[in-house]
Amino acid sequence: MIEVNQLGKRFALGDPKAAAQEHGADPRQRGRFFYSVESVSFSCPPGAVLGLVGPNGAGKTTTLRMLSGVLTPDSGSIRIDGQDLHQGGNAVRAQVGFLSGTTALYERLSVAENLTYFGRLYGLSPAQCQERIELLSEQLGMTAYLKRRVKELSTGMRQRANIARAVVHDPKVIILDEPTTGLDIMSTETVLGFIAEQKAAGRPVIFSTHHLDEVSLLCDQLAVILLGNSVYSGALEGFAGSRDSDAIRKEFMRRHHETEGQQAMEEVQHAQADLA
Repeated sequence: MIEVNQLGKRFALGDPKAAAQEHGADPRQRGRFFYSVESVSFSCPPGAVLGLVGPNGAGKTTTLRMLSGVLTPDSGSIRIDGQDLHQGGNAVRAQVGFLSGTTALYERLSVAENLTYFGRLYGLSPAQCQERIELLSEQLGMTAYLKRRVKELSTGMRQRANIARAVVHDPKVIILDEPTTGLDIMSTETVLGFIAEQKAAGRPVIFSTHHLDEVSLLCDQLAVILLGNSVYSGALEGFAGSRDSDAIRKEFMRRHHETEGQQAMEEVQHAQADLA
């Protein structure tokens, strides 16, 4: 079980004026800080898949980096089976498997050598590494290229190997940041099948995506982030009254436009207050 409660994260701005030009009228920039995540809450129980959705720049990746332990939140908490992720030390952090957009492998090593290396970093014995490599190569369809160097692999092959690297230590919680982006149909099907297998094994899986058909197919839970805040967190069917991807898309766009309207109104009110 992973429980996320009112996460917040801000970043200091070196040049607030330049940042204002880059971010436009984003209300999260206030003074010398950009509040990437202001208040995000959700939970994902064992054996469930939670889809994390939102437009680019909403705060999804910052949220996922806090869930992985890479970033420390300024406020709020993350608990895995009741243990605080950021206060429980490396033993708690090791319970998370995280795939980011920048997860990388050593190009000159083979897939098997990479997985053995990262497995050993997590404290697995050589025999345990071999057992995990055999299982993951079967689940992710990597058997044919386990001994090939990473630099020789296609995009889809690399992504499957990256996912294997993220979970080689058999974590309790799996977090995947846009795992199917840029993949062909076959690799996408393999990755989605792997997520379904982890769900069946009783693991909580959180993944961000822009593909609402994937949300419709796999997810039990949904968390929607707009402008650094979670505007929905709960059962997938409760968001749009249906699992249909078109219904989910329409409800997402409705909430997005509603949030933009509220933002525009607040900007007008602030401008009027400044003139008063």
